[in-house]
Amino acid sequence: MNEIYGTARIVIHEGKLEEFKHLAERCVEIVHTKDSRTLEYDLFLNADGTECFVHERYRDSAAGLEHMTNIGPMTEPLSQACTMTGEVCGMPSPELGKKLEAAGVTIYGPLQSLWP
Repeated sequence: MNEIYGTARIVIHEGKLEEFKHLAERCVEIVHTKDSRTLEYDLFLNADGTECFVHERYRDSAAGLEHMTNIGPMTEPLSQACTMTGEVCGMPSPELGKKLEAAGVTIYGPLQSLWP
């Protein structure tokens, strides 16, 4: 299992929905133009525009590291518009694991799977 799966759970600060939408659009643009091995990067907004869920999938740990580098400059602007938490599923490399842990991301290793 080389693929890395991630989720981000985002609470949008009151009055910051339009700013968040603009920043989210910029994030998607960065992923689309700079990430070379991101397989999925989808954002979902709840009905009242207060929370966003991000579903991410990367070919491998190198792709996850590339993504973190590319999206890194967006961290500060996003922190002004929302609060984020994240989870990663898979077996990240030691380097990616350290960066994820430093960012407060919870890592879940494989336990059981329907697929080999």
